[in-house]
Amino acid sequence: MRPPLLLLPLFISFLFSPPPAVAVAVAVAAGAAGAATLVTHLPGFDGRLPFRFETGYVGVDEEKGVELFYYFVESEGRPRDDPLVLWLTGGPRCSAFSGLVFEIGPLKFVTAEYNGSLPSLVYFPYSWTKVSSIIFLDSPVGSGFSFSKQMEGYDVGDISSSMQVYTFIKKWFSDHPQFLSNPFYVAGDSYAGKVAPLIAQIISEGIESGQQPRLNLKGYLIGNPGTGEKYDNNYKVPYAHGMGIISDQLYELTQKNCQGEDYGNPRNRLCAQVLETVEELMDKVEKAQVLERKCILVSPKPEITSESRRYLKGENAKLSSPPEVPPLECRSYAYFLSYYWANDNRTREALNVKKGTVKEWVRCEKVLPYTKDLDSSIKYHYNLTRRGYRALVYSGDHDMVVPFLGTQAWIRSLNFSIVDDWRSWDVDGQAAGFTITYANNMTFATVKGGGHTAPEYRPKECLAMVRRWLNGKPL
Repeated sequence: MRPPLLLLPLFISFLFSPPPAVAVAVAVAAGAAGAATLVTHLPGFDGRLPFRFETGYVGVDEEKGVELFYYFVESEGRPRDDPLVLWLTGGPRCSAFSGLVFEIGPLKFVTAEYNGSLPSLVYFPYSWTKVSSIIFLDSPVGSGFSFSKQMEGYDVGDISSSMQVYTFIKKWFSDHPQFLSNPFYVAGDSYAGKVAPLIAQIISEGIESGQQPRLNLKGYLIGNPGTGEKYDNNYKVPYAHGMGIISDQLYELTQKNCQGEDYGNPRNRLCAQVLETVEELMDKVEKAQVLERKCILVSPKPEITSESRRYLKGENAKLSSPPEVPPLECRSYAYFLSYYWANDNRTREALNVKKGTVKEWVRCEKVLPYTKDLDSSIKYHYNLTRRGYRALVYSGDHDMVVPFLGTQAWIRSLNFSIVDDWRSWDVDGQAAGFTITYANNMTFATVKGGGHTAPEYRPKECLAMVRRWLNGKPL
């Protein structure tokens, strides 16, 4: 059931004027997408940023006043030739900032106990910006710093938000025509892995119909992706069995009592009962990476992340109800630090966040309505790869949120022949995972030791993987 929306006023926003202490250049692009900001320094980072960093907004629904916020990091290699990647973070409605600082971007938080001062950032050497330019997009609207001037604008779903992404990317390229000839890829992980093929399909149809600007779409890459089908849930049980989380007897009971039902929505009582026991056992481990310590995710509870908190008038971005503090040794401690960094007024001024639009930044918005109206993304995988677009699908092999077993199964259901059979792919002389390539230009790879967002757990290996794939080389 959807939570009620509080029809609180949003105030028309305007850009912060950058103070002298913050070295930024405003309006580096001023066309269809509106003014962008070149950011040269960030609060908490020592010195000038060693890469070209831009932030900005693009309007995607004029009637409702929907504007999507983005972070753009130019390739640290050859930006005029290297691929351009559009990165979407899952959730839905987790901020793309997670991709920037926790997964594939050139910044990382210093994991030190929070003492009230601004958390520190450092340069991260295993960023995918070594080999590509990346647009980190806060989508759907309501993610991160993206906003709508009307509350009705937040009521989106898989299909409508994908169309807004298409509007975004056309306007962004219109304002950045120097990148139109660069190879372009749509990318994302987790829930974003479900909608990325749909977005790529929409872009491909626009190309075929002659829409301008003409984009140089080459394919897509997705990590630990959902599909909308029962693959996403049903393969958690055999994975848990294989990892020793549930017993032989319990596994056999699921096979006997469920008999092919959708484990996410069981319709018979015996199946539901055995799955309840399975779920209790799986809850004993960290599902995102089954070998790591079980920790809180630092995504606030719905009563903390209410519209009344986020959209009330006010310029002071102090946290009215801070997230729960995880132990320092938890991976999620860095998520905790991100709240204090992103909600500091110095940060907002540096990023040129519009005043009065997002009262409080949260990593993953859980309250706003979202319609999951894309039943399955598999048909888009088939359509795109059959038409020659390249695809890389990768899975951290210690992820129980979207286990690699299910991903393997739906890829096999496409029924394409194998051109490079199952083998290891290596980094520094060691197996970094295993891979297989099909005749439809789709490569599947596991990332050994990787969790639900594989680059977060195995950054060096994932950079090697994406470098090889973007360069058209075998993994």
